Amino acid sequence: MRTPHRTTQALKVQSALADDIVHGRIAPGEPLDETRLARAFGVSRTPVREAIRQLEAIGLAEARPHRGAVAADISEQRLDEMFVVMAELEALCARFAATAMRPAERQALDDLHRSAGSLVTEGSQEAYVTANDVFHEAIYRGAHNGFLMEMALLVRARLAPFRHAQFETVGRIEKSHYEHGQVVEAILRGDGERAAMDMRRHILVVRSAVETVTQAIPGHERPAAVRSPSEAAST
Repeated sequence: MRTPHRTTQALKVQSALADDIVHGRIAPGEPLDETRLARAFGVSRTPVREAIRQLEAIGLAEARPHRGAVAADISEQRLDEMFVVMAELEALCARFAATAMRPAERQALDDLHRSAGSLVTEGSQEAYVTANDVFHEAIYRGAHNGFLMEMALLVRARLAPFRHAQFETVGRIEKSHYEHGQVVEAILRGDGERAAMDMRRHILVVRSAVETVTQAIPGHERPAAVRSPSEAAST
């Protein structure tokens, strides 16, 4: 049975390892040795083992039968594919939310956006990262489609370490808040098509910001510019 202490330890180890993998400090294929990591983090092997399982679940680690896990090799092309899927899921959530949100939900979304603006003014990056997650999840719920919300949350969790890395780029929280404002404005107007378009653009900008952070990771060769399926079809 897991204890709250072990769960907290596992989350801390998972977050630190994910950050190292995203930034290339742990190279693709490098073994994630439980004993060595437990010693490095000053914990038992149990939370380390759980952290590695979590990394495997989001695709940042790969299990090798009888040999332990290694850091996954996530190419830029793979990231493009994942972000395009997330962009389309979030665009669909925004489109549905524009017509399905109840008045109280619309007001709550606007309040969330305004509160995040205060964090931007204060330069509270860590708090803004948390507020960013809350903002997007409010739109998932506002779509009032349980299955869509499950899929959006699943893909978002897979990309969480990369999404958080975007805020390391200069001026990103200000730009993120501005992009959110466009989505909020469209949702409050009930304009589903505009909300979807603005949300899709926002997620693809996130992908570009992430590239700035990950482009130096060994093995991450940049393919053709990421485009949504609708953009690709129009060319």
